[in-house]
Amino acid sequence: MHRILTYFWKYNLPRWSILVIDLLICAFSLTLAFFLRFNFASIPEADLKNFPAGYSILLAVRLCFFLIIKTYKGVIRYTGSKDVARIFIAVASGSAVIFAINIISRYFITGSYIIPHSVVIIDALITMFIMISSRLAMKAIYFENKNPEREKTQVIIYGAGEAGIITKRTLDRDVAVRYKVVGFVDDDEKKKGRSLEGVFIYPVSKLSELVKDNQVETLIISIQNLKPEKKNAIIDECLQLGVRVLNVPPVAKWINGELSFNQIKNINIEELLERDSIRLDTDLINEQLSGKTILITGAAGSIGSELARQCLRFNPKLLVLLDQAESPLHELELEFAEKKTPVNYEVVIGDVRNHERMTNVFNTFRPSVVFHAAAYKHVPMMENNPSESVLTNVLGTKITADLSAEFGVDKFVMISTDKAVNPTNVMGASKRIAEIYTQSLGKSSHTKFVTTRFGNVLGSNGSVIPRFKRQIEAGGPITITHPDITRFFMTIPEACQLVLEAGCMGKGGEIFVFDMGTSVKIVDLARKMIKLSGLQEDRDIKIVYTGLRPGEKLYEELLASAENTLSTHHKQILIGKVREYPFNEVSTFISELIKLFDTQNNALIVSKMKELVPEFISNNSVFEKLDK
Repeated sequence: MHRILTYFWKYNLPRWSILVIDLLICAFSLTLAFFLRFNFASIPEADLKNFPAGYSILLAVRLCFFLIIKTYKGVIRYTGSKDVARIFIAVASGSAVIFAINIISRYFITGSYIIPHSVVIIDALITMFIMISSRLAMKAIYFENKNPEREKTQVIIYGAGEAGIITKRTLDRDVAVRYKVVGFVDDDEKKKGRSLEGVFIYPVSKLSELVKDNQVETLIISIQNLKPEKKNAIIDECLQLGVRVLNVPPVAKWINGELSFNQIKNINIEELLERDSIRLDTDLINEQLSGKTILITGAAGSIGSELARQCLRFNPKLLVLLDQAESPLHELELEFAEKKTPVNYEVVIGDVRNHERMTNVFNTFRPSVVFHAAAYKHVPMMENNPSESVLTNVLGTKITADLSAEFGVDKFVMISTDKAVNPTNVMGASKRIAEIYTQSLGKSSHTKFVTTRFGNVLGSNGSVIPRFKRQIEAGGPITITHPDITRFFMTIPEACQLVLEAGCMGKGGEIFVFDMGTSVKIVDLARKMIKLSGLQEDRDIKIVYTGLRPGEKLYEELLASAENTLSTHHKQILIGKVREYPFNEVSTFISELIKLFDTQNNALIVSKMKELVPEFISNNSVFEKLDK
C-alpha cells in the first residue's frame, strides 16, 4: 500500500483516467439521485423505462462538457478555487442542457421527460459535491503525507485582514513549507473571537498567552503600512518571547499579484528604525525642479543615487549624474535604463577636484540646480589621510560652488553631516570648512547656497548595519568600538526627501538641520539584529569591543552648544543659526589650506584647519597634541 501511495504521489495520474473516474462519479450520482428522489422505494415504470436512455444522454452530456471545460486537466493534489469553479460550470452547464433535452422530449418527441427534473437537480448537487470533495480530500491526504502536522512549526499571523488570509493560504498550499497557522492576532476588537478559515482571531493582548500555550516559534506580520511604533512594539514582545518574526512584503512586490512563501522574509533592522512617512510640499518641490537641469555630484553614492531617484518624480528637463566611481555609476545607469524613465539623464564620469573637467560639465549642461553630495566621509580613513580630505571635501566643494556662482546656478544644495558640529575628527572639520565657504560665498552671489546637515543614514556605504549583517552571516563576532557609543539614524529615502524639501525652501545662506529622532545605542542595535536573525548573543554570536577609532565620538551632535535653531513649516526641518564669516577672509584662508596639500604634512594641514574651526578638538587621535 505504501508503495502504491508513493507511486501515486510521485507521478500524476493520466488525464484519461481522471476523466473515467469523473464519469463513474456521474453514473453513481445519477443512481443515488433516483434513489433519493423516490425515498429508496421502487422507481415508477415510466421513469424506469427511460433509465438506459437517460443514463446514456447524461453521461454523454457530462463527457462533452468535461472535455470542453477541461476539468480533467487539473493536477488533483494542487486543486484550487479555479479547479472548483471549472467543475461547477461544467456540471451546471451539463444539467442545463439536460433540462433543455427534457423539454424537447416532453413536448416534441416522446411526451415524457427522459430524466425527471427533480432527479437532474439532485444529481447535479451530488456530482458537484463528490467531484469537488474527492479532489480536496486527495489534496489534503497528499499534503499530510508530504508534510505531517506533527512536524510543522506553529505560526501566528499578525493581521486578520485580506493580506492575513492570503498569507495563510500561501502557507497552506506550499508543500515545502512546514508551518501550521494556530491563530490570528489583530488590533480590531470587533474581530475578537471570530475565525478565518477555521483559525480563531485573538486580540494582541493575548499574544504572550497564545505563544506559550501553542509553543509558537514564528509570527508573520501581514498588515500592510503598519505604523513603525506599532511594528516595533509587536517585534519587541516577540523577541522577548523568543519568537522569530517574518514580514509579508508590500502588495506591489508580489509576483504577478500573488504572494509566494519565498517572498516572506525576516524583518530588517532598517524597518524598526523607520519613522512615519514624511509629508512633502510636492507643489514647492515641483515648482523648483520641474523642467530644470539638475546636476548631482557623487551621484553613484548612497545619498546621491537616491536623490537622483527622488528627482525623477518631479520631471526635470535633464538629470546630470556625475561621479568618479565608474562601476557604481554604471550600475545606476543600468537601473535607470531598466526603469525606462521618461526623464532625460546624462551619466558623466568626473572628479569634483578637477577644475577643467567640472568647468566643461557646467558649460555643457548649464544646470539650474546643483545637489553636491560628493565627499569623503569615512572618519578613520580621513583621520589618516587629511590631505585627501581637504582636496575632496574642501577643494571639491569650492570648485563646484565657484562654478555654480559663475554659471548662474539658481540653487546649490550641499549635503553635510552632523560630524561638522563641534568636530573631533578631520572629516567633520573638512565638512564644516566646506559649510563655511559656501555660506560666505552666497553673500556675494546670485546663487542661493543652502546646506543640509544630518546624521547616519541606514544602509549607506560604510554604515554599521551592512557591516553587522556581514559579521552575523559569517558567524561573528560583531565588533563595536565602545559599549556606550550612540548614533542618530535616518533612512536614505527619508534623508533625501528632506534634502529636496529643505533645498527648495532655502532662500540662501541657511544650514538646515534635520530632526533625527532619538539616538540609538549601537550595542542595542547589534543585539536586536542578532535576535532578528534567530540567534542568541554569546551562544551563537559574540559582541567584541575594539575601542574608539581615531577621531570617533561617543555621541554625535546636530547643533553646537553655541547655536540655536529656528523652526520652519516642516516639523522635521530646522534652521541652525551659526557663526558667519566674511567671504574674503574665508577665501584667502581656504586657498592657503589647499596649497598645503603639496606639502603632504598632515600636522601642518590639521593645524591650519583648527585655525578656521576653533571648536575642532581632536579625540582619540594623533592630532590631540595640536590642541595642547
